[in-house]
This record gives sequence, structure tokens and C-alpha cells, in this order.
Amino acid sequence: MAQKIAVVILHGAGTPKEDFAEDMIKKISEGFGKKLKKENLVFESVFWSSIFENEESKLWERVQQGTELDYHLLRRFVVEFLADAVAYQPSSGANDNYDQVHSLLAQCLNSIQSKAGSSAPLCVISHSLGSVVASNYFYDLQVKQENIGKSTKRYSGHTPLEKGETLSLFYSMGSPLALWSLRFNDFGIPISVPSPSIQKYYPNIDGKWLNFYDKDDILAYPLKGLNHHYQKAVTKDVEVNVGGLLTNWNPFSHIKYDIDHSVIDCIVDGLVRTWHQVNRIPFS
Repeated sequence: MAQKIAVVILHGAGTPKEDFAEDMIKKISEGFGKKLKKENLVFESVFWSSIFENEESKLWERVQQGTELDYHLLRRFVVEFLADAVAYQPSSGANDNYDQVHSLLAQCLNSIQSKAGSSAPLCVISHSLGSVVASNYFYDLQVKQENIGKSTKRYSGHTPLEKGETLSLFYSMGSPLALWSLRFNDFGIPISVPSPSIQKYYPNIDGKWLNFYDKDDILAYPLKGLNHHYQKAVTKDVEVNVGGLLTNWNPFSHIKYDIDHSVIDCIVDGLVRTWHQVNRIPFS
């Protein structure tokens, strides 16, 4: 029986709908299905902003009281991004937001391994602040396990997939990781893609980290130039032009990566190549 690939999708900052990943899942499935069976992919999404949703709605209401704010739509976009980024910061308090967000990802990995297989190769697709969440989560697994919170540990399993040992593909879209790296000396050390342990399970996998950015997206930046660690870890910074007539030339391009054909095609190609490598079938 062919080994399936587990695909986990994390949304970006803001308050998307719970079904935020449906369009992207449909597009990836259709592209993959033209080359291999759709059933070889198993999808799960992480609706992590649900943790902040109620408080951010209160914040938005209160900052508008007694005043008329300009640039209402753009301001809402900025407030939601910054609110998520600030709220997600790790703290010394028990059951902090950092831990709560990561516990959702731990639950997602537990669920998807039961469907795709306990050692299924893992592909992570992350947008905006979701790329920071994913990066932190796997960095904690790979390097700083003492950062893993109590709630996350409660939901973490011991299968290879749940321990991040089968991480094979990482796609960051519109990522502010470059800004986040300011928290660390010389911009820090990124996660390893593929996982350092991948050879134990799939010796033929080469793995890739593609970082998609639009030059009009003021929240997205290339990563390879940060330092020699990122130069080695990131396979390629991929410049794309996402969005339609009203968005592909301005900061609102930030929310259009998940439906962009060039982004989808790159992800599909990576999944097809990885499936062939895992199942030891020649790929032409």
C-alpha cells in the first residue's frame, strides 16, 4: 500500500473563517490529482486565531469609541496582525497564548497521523504569522524542548510525525519571519527542513523549504539573506505576484497567496516529487 503524505495548513494573522483552508485544499487536490491519486494526500488545518478572536473583537470595538478613524479597512488589517503577533508572544504565565496556540497544532498532528500513518511524511503550509507559529513549534521540537508548554505536552504524542521527525516540506507564504528574527542574536537559527531525523524513515527524501513573497506585500520578506543558517536552511525565496487587479499592486496582496496559481503549482510539484521519493517510484 502506498504511503500517504500528511499536509497541515496554518492561516495567517487576523480572524479568518474556520473553513479558511478549503479553497487551497481544493486547488492542491485538483493539481495533485492530475498526476497521482488525490487519496494519497491527507489534509488538516489549524484554526489557531480562534484563541484570540473574542478579545480582538472587543479591542476593535473599544479603540473606535469616541473617534472617527481614517483608513478603516487598512487599519483593521494592521490591528488584527499586530494584535495576533503581540498576543502570541511567549510569557512566563501558566497556560499562556503561546502554549495554547501550539496545543492546537499538537492536536492537529495527533489527528492527521491517525489518518495518514504514524510516520507519514509531513508537509506544512503556513501563511503570514502562521509561518512564525509553525517555525516556533518545530524549532521547539528540534532544538528547545524546554519551551514546550504543559498544554502542548498534554496533546503531543510519541509517533514520528507528532515529534516532527518526518517533516519533509515547509512552505511559508507572506512570512514576517525576518521581522520576528530580530528577537534573536544575529537573527537566530531556523528550523531544519527536512527534519534531521528524516533519513531514519525515508532516506530518499531531499526535502524543501520554499518561502513565497510578493514585493508589494509589506509584511513578507526573503529569508536566505538573514544569515548563513537561513542561507542553508531555506531552499529558495520565491518572488510571486499574488492577487487580482485590485490587490496585486498593494499591501492587500498579503491575503492572496493561498489561491495563487504559481504558489499552488510549486506546492503540488513538491508533493508529487516527495510522494515518488517516499514510495520509491521513479519520477520523470
